[in-house]
Amino acid sequence: MTQSSDLRAEIDRIYREEYGRVVASLARRFGDLDIAEDAAAEALLTALERWPTDGIPPNPGGWLTTTAGNRAIDRLRRESLRDTKHQAAMMITHDTPHEPTGPVEDDRLRLVFTCCHPALAPEARVALTLRLLGGLTVEEIARAFLVAETTMAQRITRAKAKIKAAHIPYRVPERDDVTDRLGAVLAVIYLVFNEGYLSSAGDDPVRTELTAEAIRLGRILRQLLPEEGEVAGLLALMLLSEARRTARFAGGELVTLDEQDRSGWDRSLIAEGHALVRECLARVASGSAAPGAYQIMAAINAVHTDTHDHRDTDWSQIVALYDQLYAVSPTPIIALNRAVAVAELDGPDVALAIVDSLDLGGYHAWHAARADLLRRLGRSAEARAEYDAAIAATQNAAETAYLSRRRAHLVDPSI
Repeated sequence: MTQSSDLRAEIDRIYREEYGRVVASLARRFGDLDIAEDAAAEALLTALERWPTDGIPPNPGGWLTTTAGNRAIDRLRRESLRDTKHQAAMMITHDTPHEPTGPVEDDRLRLVFTCCHPALAPEARVALTLRLLGGLTVEEIARAFLVAETTMAQRITRAKAKIKAAHIPYRVPERDDVTDRLGAVLAVIYLVFNEGYLSSAGDDPVRTELTAEAIRLGRILRQLLPEEGEVAGLLALMLLSEARRTARFAGGELVTLDEQDRSGWDRSLIAEGHALVRECLARVASGSAAPGAYQIMAAINAVHTDTHDHRDTDWSQIVALYDQLYAVSPTPIIALNRAVAVAELDGPDVALAIVDSLDLGGYHAWHAARADLLRRLGRSAEARAEYDAAIAATQNAAETAYLSRRRAHLVDPSI
């Protein structure tokens, strides 16, 4: 790779990491998502022109935000409706906020609450947050939602238009109203985390800027709502997943939980996650609230990360937790994950019967789980076909490498 391509890659990385902060800041100041996005894009073009000569500034995020703000003001001054918009631009140059900021002083969290307004459809909330906070392209979001790129572009455009038409403010709602939108906000933050943690975009198996951003937003939300068990549960879930990140890949290949080098896990994150889980358990034991899905998923991850050897895992406890989780959220994907745990407790034949009852034929993890169970039962030909189906259904290069290796190690019964 040449020096110029290295620099372009570094600029792209910085822009991707700072995109959410730049757009959120401009959205608050200017009250218009289109202006915010266009100005952020113009700031990138300016960076591509200047940084190769001038060098990357010490605070690239601040530079991008300032440059984008100047471009937005220039645009407002050029608008045909000069009177009101020119006055608005003058006010903005003196840092007059577009809206009261609400109870949290963080532009990106304010934008999450805007994107999760109940006036927007659930799928639009997630798509808009991934676009504006995560900086994903429309193509990447469309792939994550398994829809056409044109469909996703229309969905995002309609959502932004609705925010403008309904005059939805760019702020966190008042504390008494926060919980009304909390479920949607938690779902969006978790999906942002998963889009980074289970990334199928580009060559990187994990997009750390997305996982880090989701955790950062989770920490802020935890400060805002310290008594909300599901907030603590979601943060714990993300921390315990993030703790295993560096051990999940080796040599460009996915490493499953049973094969991971646990000495590479981040023990400080595990300790923090376990403390949050214990807090949730204490709240449940006191009878103040029943555990929600995020708290139960965090508890499952706490059991997985509580041992230094996969063989010491308490599978009976994990299956019991999955039973609780399925009662709260009876989805086929949760049933699939429960079946994987059942295989460790009751054997692959029992688990296979559960897997075969699930309508998940288009889901790569269903094929991968079925392939592994068939392999363990010695049904190599059937397992090989399932590995092929799993490989065809995933776009993650690291997962493809793992599945291909497992397929190659199957015993051929004809030999």
